[in-house]
Amino acid sequence: MIIVAFGEIKEIISGLPGVSAWPELADFIDRAGNDPRPDWDLPILACQAVGGDESTALYGAAAIACLQVSIILVDDILDDDPRGAQMQLGEGKAANMALAYEAAALLLGGQATQDVERRGDIMSCLAKAALDTASGQQLDIQNLQGEEDYWSVISAKSTPFYGTALQVGALIGGADLKTSDGLYKLGILIGEIIQLEDDLADALEKPANADWKQGRNNLLIMFARTAEHRERDRFIELLPQTDNPERLEEAQRILISSGAVSFCAYHLVTRQLAANSLLKILDLTNPTPLSNILDDYANSLRNMLQVSGVELSLSDLQDASIKIQ
Repeated sequence: MIIVAFGEIKEIISGLPGVSAWPELADFIDRAGNDPRPDWDLPILACQAVGGDESTALYGAAAIACLQVSIILVDDILDDDPRGAQMQLGEGKAANMALAYEAAALLLGGQATQDVERRGDIMSCLAKAALDTASGQQLDIQNLQGEEDYWSVISAKSTPFYGTALQVGALIGGADLKTSDGLYKLGILIGEIIQLEDDLADALEKPANADWKQGRNNLLIMFARTAEHRERDRFIELLPQTDNPERLEEAQRILISSGAVSFCAYHLVTRQLAANSLLKILDLTNPTPLSNILDDYANSLRNMLQVSGVELSLSDLQDASIKIQ
């Protein structure tokens, strides 16, 4: 459910003196806005949920947009993503733009509310999210192996942004510390859900996603490579051959037959249930905006499984949960 007017966010960001004087910086956020992510809505949804005026959360949404753009720029450099800005601009310029957007996030956070104390809290939240994510990115490039390492990377890299997005909106909306902390925890679960859905989509993508080629942490590929199943040796043999469409298709069939897709779906469902349970006990004036976005994630999982031709029962998910142990 996208409610943010991108034009307003773009206007806020472009109005920053350092951005308006830097055409490439302004152009990048303009192009990002051609496909604005619903993540930018999260501060507004949290502000609504705690009973705040959503129009007051626009600067918080703009700060979150800048923080995410900064993260994406760095991720693309570290992943050597052929679609990344560094391919057109060069790594040095792209890295400098990432620094600029991170600074812009902090600057906008300082303008997000008239309450001086909360303004400081918001800036601290944004700074902590940036530092935590950078630490997680450093872990990710080490290509650590195994399930324990996978969850360590996800916790460090993928979740702080989402927890902070909800926390910032709650602070702008006037929530107390207990509620804003509760929404941070909800955002952590949302971050895990989004990462798991990204893993599922990346593993089933054609042609082969970078997760296959670079050995990056992907829950499905990790499962099929390490869990006990009759096609494990064949899967490991196929890993360096996934540039070949036929080999990729065979490897993706093994993701389904080995239980890797079921394993990922199990973790998605457990986190969606946990998020819905947490939402019910939070003292929120209007939880509907957040419950709607959780419904969107559940529908997204359902659609991805249908597209891949996978039909899962509850027993399939329960079996997958213990197969890797």
